[in-house]
Amino acid sequence: MKEFKAESKRLMELMINSIYTNKEIFLREIISNASDAIDKLHYQSLTDKKIKVKKEDFAIIIKANKDARTLTISDNGIGMTKDELETNLGTIAKSGSFDFKEQNQKKENIDIIGQFGVGFYSAFMVSSKVEVISKAYGSDESYSWISSGIEGYTVKKSNKENYGTDIILTIKDEEEYNRYLEDYELKNLIKKYSDYITYPIKMEVTNDKKTQLETINSLIPLWRRNKKDISEEDYNTFYSDKFFDYEKPLSHIHIKAEGTLEYNSLIYIPSHASYDYYTKEYEKGLQLYSNGVLIMEKCADLIPDYFSFIKGVVDSPDLSLNISRETLQQNKVLKTIANNIEKHIKDELINMQIERRNDYLKLWEAFGLQIKAGIYNSYGMDKEKLQDLLMFYSSKEDKLVTLKEYIDKNKDEKNIYYACGTSTDQIKTLPQVESMISKDKDILLCSSYLDEFVFKVMMKYEDKDFKNVCSDNIDLDTEDEKEELKTLNENSKDLLSLMKEELDVKEVKFTNKLKNHPVCLSTSGEISVEMEKVINAMPTNESINAQKILEINANHPLAKKLQDLYQNDKEELKKYSKVLYSQARLIEGLPIDNPTEIANIICDILVK
Repeated sequence: MKEFKAESKRLMELMINSIYTNKEIFLREIISNASDAIDKLHYQSLTDKKIKVKKEDFAIIIKANKDARTLTISDNGIGMTKDELETNLGTIAKSGSFDFKEQNQKKENIDIIGQFGVGFYSAFMVSSKVEVISKAYGSDESYSWISSGIEGYTVKKSNKENYGTDIILTIKDEEEYNRYLEDYELKNLIKKYSDYITYPIKMEVTNDKKTQLETINSLIPLWRRNKKDISEEDYNTFYSDKFFDYEKPLSHIHIKAEGTLEYNSLIYIPSHASYDYYTKEYEKGLQLYSNGVLIMEKCADLIPDYFSFIKGVVDSPDLSLNISRETLQQNKVLKTIANNIEKHIKDELINMQIERRNDYLKLWEAFGLQIKAGIYNSYGMDKEKLQDLLMFYSSKEDKLVTLKEYIDKNKDEKNIYYACGTSTDQIKTLPQVESMISKDKDILLCSSYLDEFVFKVMMKYEDKDFKNVCSDNIDLDTEDEKEELKTLNENSKDLLSLMKEELDVKEVKFTNKLKNHPVCLSTSGEISVEMEKVINAMPTNESINAQKILEINANHPLAKKLQDLYQNDKEELKKYSKVLYSQARLIEGLPIDNPTEIANIICDILVK
């Protein structure tokens, strides 16, 4: 028995136990090596006319024998001589594929998958013994390489008739490894990892007591086919089969990038959120392939969080993989692909918004919250990318509109007006909103808890400021109205001061902004009532209070009643103050701290 030529047995242990974290990828690695061996022979046949092979005859054959506990993977590729068996398999991290590619690096159309020389050793994760029987093309001799792991290996003559390589794995006895002898499991692994290997991967199947070879893999992936040859049904079927979603996607994007960076991608926009989408268990990411071999089930780096609902695949020969091909080295190629895909997604969403509004409304209902979160979570840094995708309910249009559509419909307005609440119907009943609508103002009715936070970090859209109609800085009065109101508040300073002392507010004042309602709550500063409710409802110890202002309708009969009470019954005025403040809080959806006291006060007032 010969020892491995690697520096130590520990390196072998590292190959088996540390580099690969997922045992099932052993089949992917061996199939990829078989594909490389066929590639080499096929390439040489193109340059050496003495080699008589036909591409259609190439295949990879997989056979499982439960009784013997063996799994055999055979190819009719270039095969290996005795020296090559010694060199390629006897030296860990020695890659014949890598050497072949290096020797032909200036030549085109060479897609060699295995380049690190360690994939073969993943077989020892599931095997107690590995035998490689190989016959090089054009040779009269064949040899067998046998190893049971770190102890070493033996090489001896064999009697293989045809050129190519047979890898015979003796699967470990433990029950957990039985699955690698089951046909259905092997088929699943082939479909999962090696479905797009460019040569047929065949398995023995028995039908009507006849055993025959059946091709398992799809060979040519949909994303590599010419777009004009693919029907809408083909795209939808692929989506359904690949992502287990039986509702048609809203749209798809087929990308074929060539030039300095080469990749193919097929991106889908789902019509609905998956059952776990808004849970912490959900994992974003696109399926990542290298030369048709699945590398990552979900590559999170390929899409930003705000497009995490996107599904799809990316296949590129230009990726820099780590030694196990399970993860990516961080590199500019990956980032460039991600940026390109993001741009394609946004362009498609804008096109859908313009050309197929009903489809976009479906998307917005399912994923609008995620897009809004993209602006808020980046503190507005991504607003230029996402702001044109936003939609809000317009009081005037009575439907969802984009910010651009709002501006186009309200060209004379200096601001974008909005109000927040639990639903559009509830927001419409707010006193400030009712008044603004009566003045023919278009209000964005925001029922999502994120909306106001989004407006705060955006600050502006184009040259328009966002203005909450429930804040104290909304000013639509004429100069005469302003002066008249200012005089009323100055003359009522003592009245308003007495009311303020009874309440937990920053200020009490008369206003002209209300139509029929006697009072409303407005806020001063950056924190609104809705923001206070959202933050205080979070499962943290954080608690904030908006600076509230109780505004009294100067044109309501109640204003005169309060003046009379101040002159004749200040104790009764205090009771009225508490009732009015509680009324304003209820309108805003805020709780009353002392409901029993307020109920008793109301009863006292009613019986007088």
